[in-house]
Amino acid sequence: MLHRMEPVLLGANLPATFYRGAGRIARFRGAAELPPRPEDWVASTTTRFGSSSAGLSSLPSGVLLRDAISAAPERWLGPAHVDRYGADPAILVKLLDAGERLPVHVHPDRRFATAHLASPYGKTEAWVILEAAPDAVVYLGFSRPVSVAELTGWVLERRFDELLAATNRVPVRAGDSVLVPAGLPHAIGPGVLLVEVQEATDFSVLLEASRFALDEASAFAGLPRELALSCVDRERWDPSRVSSLRRDRGSLLFPSAADEFFRAERVGSVLDPGFSVVVVTSGQGALGTLPVAAGDTLVVPYAAGAVRVSGDLSAIRLRPPAVPAAAS
Repeated sequence: MLHRMEPVLLGANLPATFYRGAGRIARFRGAAELPPRPEDWVASTTTRFGSSSAGLSSLPSGVLLRDAISAAPERWLGPAHVDRYGADPAILVKLLDAGERLPVHVHPDRRFATAHLASPYGKTEAWVILEAAPDAVVYLGFSRPVSVAELTGWVLERRFDELLAATNRVPVRAGDSVLVPAGLPHAIGPGVLLVEVQEATDFSVLLEASRFALDEASAFAGLPRELALSCVDRERWDPSRVSSLRRDRGSLLFPSAADEFFRAERVGSVLDPGFSVVVVTSGQGALGTLPVAAGDTLVVPYAAGAVRVSGDLSAIRLRPPAVPAAAS
């Protein structure tokens, strides 16, 4: 009989990137020795765009999580998930610390990624805000229709103030959740620490790349500019559409439009069986027999079965999309 697996506590995984952090990840984790990089890729089997290794997470044994899952996919992910997705968790989770305003950017959807980037996944993502400065904001969608010529002009002529002014400026505070559909122009303002869950890619089209001294190949995922910009949603997002991105469902943190891409839920007294990533946001306690505290991140294998949660803690559980009954 196969032994039951246990949740695994993970260390920080901080691949280099082009924008600044502000040390919030180190403070959240209670690990002052960490460099102030802005992204911690949690339980990642996904690599940075253009890299064969940057971004991959290791288990405490030193084995890459990707390799461990490949060696025993049904134990880690469950048979129904493997039937649908193979040995791929199908999500990527990050801690993100915005030490400066990120560029306005867009992620391609699945249809675009399949056609032009050789991937079944686009990059719909969503955020759970852990910390926010009193004046913290994010930017979501254009507040008016934008033509191809206008968008191209902003990018080529570096008229970034005009670009930003055409977006919806949305205040955020700790506890908020936000869905960011693929194609939606967006940016995160400074002073925010969040948990991000997304499809398992690193595809971005950066509309302000030259503000960060990035070349066009880096800005446009290696695609020609005109093609890359064609994935941008140039429609108007009015206040009601923007508000629809911020509706949780009680214990479920994102609106139903997220369900085909990923799930996120507040942790209760028991984790039902299934692969997931857990971020402990406050307090302390245990997952099964494993002691945990605020700032800890864990990967929970399918073969852990039902895991009891004890103690005085709050945590977020990030999961792949549910496999429809017909596929199981």
